[in-house]
Amino acid sequence: MGTENAARRIALIGFHLESNAFAPPTTPEDFRRLCYLEGAALAIEARKAAPSCPLEFPGFFREMDRLSPGWEPVPIFCAAAEPGGPIEQEFFDACLAKIEGMLRQAGPVDAVYISNHGAMTATDMFDPDGELYQTVRRCVGPVPVAASVDLHAAISDAMIDAVDAFVSYRTNPHVDQRERGAECARHLAELMAGGKSHVAFVRLPLTPASVTLLTASGPYADLMNEAEAIMAKDDRLMNLSVVGGFVFGDTPKNGMAFVATSRDSTAHAFETAEGLAARGWNDRHRFVKKLTPISRALELARDAAAGKTAPVIFSDAGDNPGGGGRGNTTELLLALLDAKATNVLLGNFVDGALAAEAVAKGKGATFRARFNRANADQFGKAFERDAAVLSVHDGKVVGRRGIFGGRQLDLGPTAALDLGGVIVVVTTARKQCADPAFFEMHGLDIAKAACVCVKSRGHFRAGFDEFFPPERVYEVDTGGLTAPVLERIAFRNLPRPVYPLDANAHWAPKGRG
Repeated sequence: MGTENAARRIALIGFHLESNAFAPPTTPEDFRRLCYLEGAALAIEARKAAPSCPLEFPGFFREMDRLSPGWEPVPIFCAAAEPGGPIEQEFFDACLAKIEGMLRQAGPVDAVYISNHGAMTATDMFDPDGELYQTVRRCVGPVPVAASVDLHAAISDAMIDAVDAFVSYRTNPHVDQRERGAECARHLAELMAGGKSHVAFVRLPLTPASVTLLTASGPYADLMNEAEAIMAKDDRLMNLSVVGGFVFGDTPKNGMAFVATSRDSTAHAFETAEGLAARGWNDRHRFVKKLTPISRALELARDAAAGKTAPVIFSDAGDNPGGGGRGNTTELLLALLDAKATNVLLGNFVDGALAAEAVAKGKGATFRARFNRANADQFGKAFERDAAVLSVHDGKVVGRRGIFGGRQLDLGPTAALDLGGVIVVVTTARKQCADPAFFEMHGLDIAKAACVCVKSRGHFRAGFDEFFPPERVYEVDTGGLTAPVLERIAFRNLPRPVYPLDANAHWAPKGRG
């Protein structure tokens, strides 16, 4: 960008929520607890060393500073909540009205950057993300709009029709948020300088469980690598995204999507997306994964504790707070306790009442710990065990590795409880255990544990890979709101037939049946 573009005004908007249709509604308090920023507060947060806002914004700011040191941020709004149920409709409507009012009050802008998750639903609406995008477009007119989304987004026509450049994450675990924000900055710089773009997408009747959407290896990794290869060969492409989707959203727009942004034409974008979609459909049978039964997990934990095998890490796959799980299921924990497992660390168990009691009693206290006394449910049984308080903490910590690395986090009052062989980190705030800091803040030595159990689906891999290589990672077949065995879930709104739920699901490239 030259000096003629030095004062470009770019509006900044963020809205992050991954909605699990089977979880309780997400409330205004959930957003205010994690991230709720209006106006200038967004720009201030984005420039902090350890921000609380989505990391796409720091990446965008840094790259735009490099491209055009004199650009003018026009921060509008950013709200983010932990994955949970559909957003309360009244709150979403109020946020959307606030965004529209602030955009119009800001006056003409030269471009807009939208950072959002892309799998949000509302209590009375399947596609609030589409409503957001369309509202932004109506407010700003024909200026360039770029959007970045999580690779677990659910893509709609309303979203694609409103943007000039579309980018999704390329890594799972997600460690490229800053890079995707920076990429959007480059796309907007090109478009503001007179470049042209065309966006098109193809959605497959394929709704895989998240455990099959890793990008280090497997079918999804192969598609990501192919997308990278296609972009490297075709300079007409600005971006080619493979959006795996989030099946627990249970919406008519669920399905793996392939989104291309072309400098050439809409036809080129569509043909590129469709070509990669065909490969994804041909590979659909690979998007089914066998999980580790609890009985086998107990054997692995026992052998590791006895020194017969190397230490292992378990994903309590059915209860991932990063996908809307409540963080309080007891199936795996009770199995370990009943089996008298030893040298086990487990986190994070979300139980604010228990955490508060342990903090009040203090380090060194022993008491009868009552789990889920205030929040028992179908998957989280209430039970009692004798416990010793090893450590208490206020829960404020900066993430050390992986998806939370360098980000300011707040777990609320938290305690490490020794139940006799199994040490449980109990927290107040609901957050998946994807960072070693959640154990280390209590002085727990992960390297000395025989078995670590995390309530996380996949992001823990990037946080704990310094301790556990892939061959010692096991996804355990447990129940909960994120159980990867989709046949057990009572879906109501998926676009049936859809694979893998329906073996007869059909798709073919346009014009071939």
